[in-house]
Amino acid sequence: MTAPGVAPRLAGVGTAVPDTTYTQRELLDLLDVTDPRVRSVFLNSAIERRGLTLPERAPDGSQAVESQGDLLRKHTRQGIELGRRAVENCLKDTDADLADVRYLCCVTSTGFLTPGFSALLIKELGIDVSCSRLDVVGMGCNAGLNALNAVDGWARAHPGELALLVCVEVCSAAYVLDGTMRSAVVNSLFGDGAAAVAVTTAEAREGGEARPPEPALLRFSSRIIPEAVDAMRYDWDDAQGKFSFWLDPQIPYVVGAHAPGALERLLRGTGLLPSDIAHWVVHSGGKKVVDSVRVNLGLSRHDVRHTTGVLRDHGNLSSGSFLFSYQRLAAEGTARPGDVGVLMTMGPGSTIEMALARW
Repeated sequence: MTAPGVAPRLAGVGTAVPDTTYTQRELLDLLDVTDPRVRSVFLNSAIERRGLTLPERAPDGSQAVESQGDLLRKHTRQGIELGRRAVENCLKDTDADLADVRYLCCVTSTGFLTPGFSALLIKELGIDVSCSRLDVVGMGCNAGLNALNAVDGWARAHPGELALLVCVEVCSAAYVLDGTMRSAVVNSLFGDGAAAVAVTTAEAREGGEARPPEPALLRFSSRIIPEAVDAMRYDWDDAQGKFSFWLDPQIPYVVGAHAPGALERLLRGTGLLPSDIAHWVVHSGGKKVVDSVRVNLGLSRHDVRHTTGVLRDHGNLSSGSFLFSYQRLAAEGTARPGDVGVLMTMGPGSTIEMALARW
């Protein structure tokens, strides 16, 4: 549970995806995939289109092979571009300027950089050099809420000042094209994208009915599943000479089974029941994991409409997925003052992260 005091609120949100997007069928053709099992994984993913940064064809027309160095350079180059656009869109939504940013927390799991994206974006955007910063690297899809917890703490300790959380995931920089089913599952699922959210304890802006209410962050909870510590991994593949992501086929069911316990922990002592939750912002982890979470928590398809919509339009965007869903909820304008919502992410560890918010 977060410390008492004035609750920080989500004051604005912005996202960015690559200009190059592909349908699943276009990707199968582009990647020369003929294996019917792999094609089935792509076409039954509940994903229609994703933004990806793929290499040009080799001179002989074959699919170019990217080295680990190529992938890291892509992660850096595209990450800075997507992160910049997400920050600019977020500040526009917040009615704030770059000069207002006093804390920058950047999250990524699709590459390793030193210095990290926080330093690179401060230089790229011209943010004041006295801006405090934090990089959260390698935690995976759940990391957006881990980082939001840290940003919440900073905002509480610096009343009235503006903090930004930026999730930058160039998932195409973590792809291995080796024809295996292990890689096919990953390659069928993830998309490139960045998302930024502004957090502050400053008074909400005057916006009348045209301005939707901004949710305050009340508390956070974590639930790690140690027996599933190896179920989601990003580690070195000796055969390919690259880092490679791996997903255990059972992970959707493991996460779903532990979701009720995570929710019980979040609501403990609040007097709230699961039926009191009006809005759900759930990580777009994949069709099976979303369905498993929905069934185990007793949610309707309407409850996860933005989660499945983001999955359909962008794929799994790793740590930033939940902010894409939150952006759709905010734009929808259905949240009313007093409504309670839950933000939920899942990822390696295996871990379920939750946050409780009130509009």
